[in-house]
Amino acid sequence: MFKIAIFDLDGTLLDTVRDLGTATNYALSKCGYPERPIEDYYTLCGRGIYNMFRGAVPEGEATEDNVKKMAGLFIEHYDKHKCDFTRPYPGITEMLNRITAAGILPAVASNKYQDGAEKLIKHYFGEYGFLKILGQREGQPIKPDPEIVYQVMAALPGTRKEEVVYIGDSDVDMQTGANAGVKTIGVSWGFRSREELEGGKPFRIADSAWELADFILSAK
Repeated sequence: MFKIAIFDLDGTLLDTVRDLGTATNYALSKCGYPERPIEDYYTLCGRGIYNMFRGAVPEGEATEDNVKKMAGLFIEHYDKHKCDFTRPYPGITEMLNRITAAGILPAVASNKYQDGAEKLIKHYFGEYGFLKILGQREGQPIKPDPEIVYQVMAALPGTRKEEVVYIGDSDVDMQTGANAGVKTIGVSWGFRSREELEGGKPFRIADSAWELADFILSAK
């Protein structure tokens, strides 16, 4: 049986794409750049906000100064509007109820900036007692580097890799779990395609939150 279920955040627990896209478009507009269709953010998200900005600005404009300016504008706007349209995916709270009732500890390992990840978990899932909430932090590698998984595991000393499952919606997530040597479960309702998930050779792919809970609880 798994002891820890580590979740990606954007596209896995929460549908955040509209708020992320709107805040990035706000920053683009303030910098004098054209806004992007919200649909573009399904592929721009997932590799940290700095890489999202590098992909969103016009070609040739992804300088470090521009990226830093975008970050300041984005975070100020997103912090005020991060819950405007963001919602848990259908069945997510019921899934968390089921796995926590069975004694499995939830955690988050995300490429979202740390403060944003903490605030969203507190707002939407504060009652579940997440073991660890880790996002993008200064001086720490981002996914698919496995270090973030190891840092979660360290919060429960003695945890073995076979007692951990990593759940996400993208190739980055599947690579993260594989790099860490833990089982992965892809979720088909997120920002990326089922084909992308299949390419990462996950342990399972869940098509609903109820099915995800079944996979986590069975560990088979």
